[in-house]
Amino acid sequence: MAKSSNDKRIDYVEFSVGDIVRSRGFYGKAFGWSFKDYGPSYCEFNDGRLTGGFALGGQSKAAGGPLVILYADKLDETQRRVEGAGGKIVKPAYSFPGGRRFHFSDPDGYELAVWSDK
Repeated sequence: MAKSSNDKRIDYVEFSVGDIVRSRGFYGKAFGWSFKDYGPSYCEFNDGRLTGGFALGGQSKAAGGPLVILYADKLDETQRRVEGAGGKIVKPAYSFPGGRRFHFSDPDGYELAVWSDK
């Protein structure tokens, strides 16, 4: 029997959010994600490579958990889109060996980062 190529890989990311419409608006505007609703309390997102979800209710954990890091070909342009969508920059862009990145908080207070090797 052949093993799945997704064996032991992260398969799905889920965020507890206070407002699904707000989360859809932010991530759609900032990153161009697409969405599929599963009733009033759950929405799946697709970034073009990975799917995940926004679940209404629960409690968001803004800090101290895993850091989700997105990739962007154009870091400065992506930072402008994040800010234009209502995200707050919590660590301005900085260089590190291999690229640059910045950190932002989304409307629910989750901290994420965006990096680029360009």
